Amino acid sequence: MTVDDHPLLREGIATLIGNQTDIELVAEASNGREALEQFRKHIPDITLMDLQMPGMGGIDVISSIRAEFPDARIVVLTTHPGDVQVSRAFKAGARAYLLKGGKELLETIRAVHDGQKRLSPELAAGVAEHATDSGLTPREIDVLRLVAGGNANKEIASRLSLSEETIKSHIRSILAKLGANDRTHAVTIGAKRGIIEL
Repeated sequence: MTVDDHPLLREGIATLIGNQTDIELVAEASNGREALEQFRKHIPDITLMDLQMPGMGGIDVISSIRAEFPDARIVVLTTHPGDVQVSRAFKAGARAYLLKGGKELLETIRAVHDGQKRLSPELAAGVAEHATDSGLTPREIDVLRLVAGGNANKEIASRLSLSEETIKSHIRSILAKLGANDRTHAVTIGAKRGIIEL
């Protein structure tokens, strides 16, 4: 089954799979809710899942499917290479994580069907690079999201019911943990790594 909000991508995958003798496309979904319905109806051996979809995102869909079907084998197929996104996807229950346009899709489908886990080499390098980083706390992620929204410290403090000094402390910690030079750099790094979405 393929789950993606872009019809052209679903068509491309359908064509690619249509040429295989050992793989059959049994269902397609264009959003998270539809993915859950189609999964329950068809219980596919492998599900190709996009992460960025309107409404219910891919990570939530993976968690929901795996809660109901613990043996579900889900391959994330996305344009988002961030190491934090990769970790979230695997924690939610994904068995593989690939970037769209990668050449290893069919090989990965077969490997996951055989019980293996997969991560493309270019993504593995990013995950390894940040493996020992101390992650941002949930509160720091909230602060970073508000910084990304263009809010000043005073506005962030008001929205989170904290003091401005506490916000400044959180921002210093965020900059240190991300190795960022300033607030804008921190937002850029946070978006690239998948910590926040812009």
